[in-house]
Amino acid sequence: MNLPNKLTVFRVILIVPFVVALLGGAAGWFGGNPLYSEIAALAIFIIASLTDLIDGKIARKYNLITNFGKFMDPLADKLLVSAAMIALVAMGRIPAWVVIIIISREFVISGFRLVAADNRVVIAASYWGKFKTTFQMVMVCLMIVDLSRFWPWMGVVTDVIMWIALALTVISLGDYLVKNKAVMKGKM
Repeated sequence: MNLPNKLTVFRVILIVPFVVALLGGAAGWFGGNPLYSEIAALAIFIIASLTDLIDGKIARKYNLITNFGKFMDPLADKLLVSAAMIALVAMGRIPAWVVIIIISREFVISGFRLVAADNRVVIAASYWGKFKTTFQMVMVCLMIVDLSRFWPWMGVVTDVIMWIALALTVISLGDYLVKNKAVMKGKM
């Protein structure tokens, strides 16, 4: 297993301590101030997110792209962000309907990519998808450590980022579907 693939597996493994830190702190498992476990969860989430940037750069630079990486890298991202958002729903920091829309989009695109891959068509990530991912990651970071308890205006910033992430989720879905009509019609 090459280094980019090891980083991808590491990202998946980090989901467990991330969720334990986030939900455990909110539930008072660690005693004391839940802010400490939120900061720990945020650090784990950022490290996991950075492995996504690093593994992709290494894979492209050294031509270490593998079928495992093509499959697991986007799956690891979806697992990390989905786990974070589901935990944030449990904490009351994001509406469930927003998370349902975001995760549904991920299922649709994943299924779409599987159909395309079965027909030997690779659907690359679009700029809309990359913007969507960036805003989702920023949104999750802002929601992990709820800064509005210190600075009320941060609640507005977080809400704006959430709405942008949601809009980009819908726009990127439309972009994928329009650009890849042939896959849906079976005319590849």
